[in-house]
Amino acid sequence: MHGAAGLLLIRDGAVLLQHRAPWVHNGDTWGIPGGARDSHENVLEAAIREAEEEIGIDGTLLETIMTYSDDHTTWRYDTIIAKAHPDLVAHEMNDESLEVAWIKFDEVMNKELHPSFGRSWPELHALLSKLLI
Repeated sequence: MHGAAGLLLIRDGAVLLQHRAPWVHNGDTWGIPGGARDSHENVLEAAIREAEEEIGIDGTLLETIMTYSDDHTTWRYDTIIAKAHPDLVAHEMNDESLEVAWIKFDEVMNKELHPSFGRSWPELHALLSKLLI
């Protein structure tokens, strides 16, 4: 109803991806932590909350760079692109995740990606390359 948001964390030429459990929607795929926005949240708040819940990050250890929006007319998925501080640590917080891992930009397409993330990744990768991150 309020759209969804996710967090694309970057550090040292890699992105932090979450390997989703087989039983979740589009399971056994790799993507970014994210989910539905609550009515009172902006996209940044939703993306950080979801990442804290799913991969246990400290939301204060990131620097927001930009927002990439995937507009589906009746709803929108916003990806917050952010630099992760060297001290940021992530881990599986619940049974929705099999693992989390830093994946080099050029190796992302070698993973079985969540369908929506897979469609967005070429454009996201191009944006990251332009930003020289």
